[in-house]
Amino acid sequence: MISARKIPGWIWKTSKGLRTQAVLNAIVEVLLVGLDFLFIWSTKRAVDIATGRLDSSLFWTCAILIAILVCKVFISFVRRWIAAILGVRSQNQMQLRLFDRLMRSIWSGLETHHSGDVLNRLEKDVNDVTSIITETIPAAFGVIVRFLGAFIFFFHMDSTLACIVICIAPVFILLSRFYVRRMRVLTRVIRDTESEVQSLLTESVQHRVILKSLEQGPTMVDRLDNIQTGLRSQVRHRTVFSSVSATLLNIGFGAGYLTTFIWGVHSLQAGSISYGTMIAFIQLIGQIQGPFRDMTRFIPIFISCLTASERLMELEAVPLEQEGDRILFANGAGIRFRNVTYAYEQDKRRVLKDLSFDFPIGSTTAILGETGAGKTTMIRLILALLQPTQGEVEIYDETKCVPASPMTRCNLVYVPQGNTLFSGTIRENLLLGNPDATEEQMKEVLETACAHFVMELPKGLDSRCGELGAGLSEGQSQRISIARALLRHGNILLLDEATSALDAETEEQLLLKLNSRTKERQTVICITHRPAVVEYCSQVLNLKRMTI
Repeated sequence: MISARKIPGWIWKTSKGLRTQAVLNAIVEVLLVGLDFLFIWSTKRAVDIATGRLDSSLFWTCAILIAILVCKVFISFVRRWIAAILGVRSQNQMQLRLFDRLMRSIWSGLETHHSGDVLNRLEKDVNDVTSIITETIPAAFGVIVRFLGAFIFFFHMDSTLACIVICIAPVFILLSRFYVRRMRVLTRVIRDTESEVQSLLTESVQHRVILKSLEQGPTMVDRLDNIQTGLRSQVRHRTVFSSVSATLLNIGFGAGYLTTFIWGVHSLQAGSISYGTMIAFIQLIGQIQGPFRDMTRFIPIFISCLTASERLMELEAVPLEQEGDRILFANGAGIRFRNVTYAYEQDKRRVLKDLSFDFPIGSTTAILGETGAGKTTMIRLILALLQPTQGEVEIYDETKCVPASPMTRCNLVYVPQGNTLFSGTIRENLLLGNPDATEEQMKEVLETACAHFVMELPKGLDSRCGELGAGLSEGQSQRISIARALLRHGNILLLDEATSALDAETEEQLLLKLNSRTKERQTVICITHRPAVVEYCSQVLNLKRMTI
């Protein structure tokens, strides 16, 4: 758990860009407090005029009361406008900043957070933090101003009674310290369980076909029910704790209100105060106790913010990838592995050990090997998604040689195994390969990828596909993925089982077209299990699975 002392500094840093809305809301809160006190003063004055204790115009006093109510209605409208217009922008800004960082963070191969948990943080936690910065903190500032103003007003009218009423403050502070510590622990447990729910829902929806084929839908429903049962128990526990704490405070508030009422009635009977003052007493006790009541409402919100901030700080703690200017090899490039060893952290087993191999400029290499031999790991090392435990992966030409890094990815064209299409139109998917591609270029790469069927669809390039290419066959989706990659400008082509979903005839046509399209200086690396692919390669690398 991150130290609570670090969270305020993070919130202040994060509030950049949100402070305008926070300041506007704080101004609105102070204006409302001022109007409330002006209303109390005006009602006291009106009652004193009506009872003959004060000689003044009742008409103008009532006019002031009406004006105050009109101003409060207008300011409330402004507050809603600020929340509607600036509130969405504030939340979007924070979500965009965190999403941008997530996209630039290091990919480890074994992600610390489940995708469902990340989504929960980017949605619910971001909403909690932006709400507290832009709304709750300004409201808390207004509460403090209200409390101080009410105490000064009360003290001016009856100093003894004001001091008696204020005695609840030390008790409140002592109770709140214990309350905050306990509620923070309970809230963190609940938020983590909510992330479990999100994770299970995300995976189950994504793999619904698998669950149907295994007839395990009811199993996932039962698993969700178990997690939700635990969540309900946790929420119930927090609610009981919160309710007991609130009840104890309400007893204190009730005692303070009763004390004020009895004191006021006694003073009124003795003739030491007027009816207007008595009414002001009743109103002011609400203005003093109201802030304490608000704090009991704010404390769970602040605790949720502490938990949300902590979870977002954990998300930000993932290191960023190395950044810098792109290193482009315009006239072709080769790849060289020099004594490369790599082991994934979770099992310490070496996937590659002292591997040295050269992929010369213009070569076509087939990488073969059993499952777990390190074929895909090699691709990830070339893409600089992973860094070697030992040794060096280099990209070179006749003039320079540099280590593989995020800055050298501009030379790579990668087609992963499996279905990698996004929901949207085929055109939108292709433009991810090259946002500036023309329609003619898209048609050309579709033809090369044996995906000419796209142009035969009713809407052609504007035909829509669902999540993960829903509506298309695996083979069709794979060919569109290849076409998308071919739009990218790069002189090193990485194919990771890129033809696994194609029949033998289509695969042969595709390989012939790729071979004829590949420039003399374009380097091609294929991970494959299929002999037909090997026939088109100039060299072969056989990998053996490491046992230790």
